Amino acid sequence: MQRTICERLLSRLDYLKLSPERVIDLGSGTGEAARTIARRFRKCHILQMDLSPEMIRAARKKRPRFFSPHHYLLADMERLPFADSTIDLAFSSLTLQWSRDPDQVFSEIQRVLKSDGLFLFSTLGPDTLKELRTSWAEADSRPHVNTFLDMHDLGDGLVRAGLEDVVMDVEIITMKYPDCFQLLRDLKVVGANSLLTGRASGLMGKGVMKRMMDAYESYREAGFLPATYEVVYGHARKPLHPRTQTEVTISVDSLRRSLKK
Repeated sequence: MQRTICERLLSRLDYLKLSPERVIDLGSGTGEAARTIARRFRKCHILQMDLSPEMIRAARKKRPRFFSPHHYLLADMERLPFADSTIDLAFSSLTLQWSRDPDQVFSEIQRVLKSDGLFLFSTLGPDTLKELRTSWAEADSRPHVNTFLDMHDLGDGLVRAGLEDVVMDVEIITMKYPDCFQLLRDLKVVGANSLLTGRASGLMGKGVMKRMMDAYESYREAGFLPATYEVVYGHARKPLHPRTQTEVTISVDSLRRSLKK
């Protein structure tokens, strides 16, 4: 699923006017997206960034020999290690949902982008894993699945950060599993077990887990259990020119006094 979403996000570069010199891949993982970007923009300098040392090491091993120069950074997207106005394209596929402060991420991206620079991203929306969330709610009062911002909240955050020409859309992807165990294993394999909260297995009774799985069975259809992912795609640009304050606030009393003169 991660690869499919990344490919669909990258395909949007086909209709976006762009010739970047410097690109950052936020949460680059093993670097698959960065390598695709390098093949598309062969003269650009790509900065791959991730919080995981293991992912950085994996990306280095797969470094392309004949494409754009790549650099690898162990850093947090809420504190980008770049100077102001130095990046042409900020790319992020399924990374924003890990941030505890999306507004801070958007502000940092706005800061490092050059004028007319592009931010292109995908993330997860609030209907993600809705079946699992509902099933846990029937088994236990504690929250077990993270909540995610919807498309409108994300768009508002981008505008607050000073970005413009915001374009957003949503895709619903339904994965099918033979049982709950396979779903939970898949979430762990792709690193998405962070979507789950309150999940300390040592503290969770077998009865709670069984109640959740029994509740999930109500969704079974044609022999499979569905798992919904709401994928939000978006892009926005940094304005060519800094915004200026054009609105003036005038009190009603001031207006009345001016009319009496």
